[in-house]
Amino acid sequence: MIVKNEEAALPKCLSSVKNVVDEAIVLDTGSSDRTPHIAKQFGAKVHHFQWCNDFSAARNAALKYVTGDWILVLDADETLTPNIVPQIGAVMQSEEYLLMNLIRQEVGAAQSPYSLVSRLFRNHPDIRFERPYHALVDDSVAAILTKEPHWQIGYLQGVAILHKGYQKIAIAQNNKYAKAQAAMEGFFATHPHDPYVCSKLGALYVETGKITQGLELLKRGVAACEENYEILYELHYHLGIAHSHLQNPQQAISHYQAAIKLPIYPILKLGAYNNLGNLLKATGDLNGAKTAYETALKIDPNFAAGHYNLGMIQKALGLFTDAIASYQKAIRLNPSYAEAYQNLGVVQLKVGNVQASLTAFGNAIVLHEQQNPQEAKRLRQGLREMGLVKF
Repeated sequence: MIVKNEEAALPKCLSSVKNVVDEAIVLDTGSSDRTPHIAKQFGAKVHHFQWCNDFSAARNAALKYVTGDWILVLDADETLTPNIVPQIGAVMQSEEYLLMNLIRQEVGAAQSPYSLVSRLFRNHPDIRFERPYHALVDDSVAAILTKEPHWQIGYLQGVAILHKGYQKIAIAQNNKYAKAQAAMEGFFATHPHDPYVCSKLGALYVETGKITQGLELLKRGVAACEENYEILYELHYHLGIAHSHLQNPQQAISHYQAAIKLPIYPILKLGAYNNLGNLLKATGDLNGAKTAYETALKIDPNFAAGHYNLGMIQKALGLFTDAIASYQKAIRLNPSYAEAYQNLGVVQLKVGNVQASLTAFGNAIVLHEQQNPQEAKRLRQGLREMGLVKF
């Protein structure tokens, strides 16, 4: 791990690997809080590194202290899932694998909920991180495979890492966009056609409102990308987002469809299916949207937003009983889902379940007051105007 001022997140992260790893190497890059002390309390070996705005340099410095045969890389805002531990144990007993990709779930992220990360690999002397931000070992692994073709790359089934760093509050608190942009623009200056940096920097530009710049980079990435399907997926996915911002729904739809057709692990396509459903709904293709959401839910039945979005389509199609079931599934998966409670209230009222409707609206108001007080006020006023005097 490399860390800086992570005293709040670190205990949960280290707890998740306490009985899994033989050693924990924590490289501190200049903390002013209790981060190093907490790491030592968990039995970690703490080393120090002068930060130089280069994540790869820091990660490579951390690798020098590793003594084990296999390396698992985590960030402080991540935790290892217990269910993946037996698979990790089995892989470490194998002889053929050099690197295992892990599925990471972006908890509470506004966009794509899953990504594939190269975080579990052998302690091979030639494996090193490259790129200043979103540091990767992939380039060095590819170079090793050309010299030592007996190695294989694989991936573990199921979610291995839970990541909370892409929630809006976390991004704002940690000034993540500014740090990422500064690091990646330096790399981009010397690697202007690198598909990976085109994808990451282009997506960052789109996210921060520089749509035209982002679009140009993403298109450049597609032109340069050959058979790295995961990167090509991200490029098309973010082009879909960019064209949505520019009110070009047909171009956005075509990019999401291109992303979905790529031969990658199905769970990684969840964001594209969900965004495609949203666009088809907005353009009036309710049945197409319904199919997109249903496909997303076949891939991941625990995708709360997918159940909610399917409920919205079912409501629009007059399938009220189905819509109620979808909203209820979304709420079971995410008990803080104010919008799901609110729309559940609407549909319960439509089918004449007044008491159930009042309960759902009440829950929606309580949650909106915590998350969006203006919406709570608007909803309460609307319900009064409808004669639901309880509110």
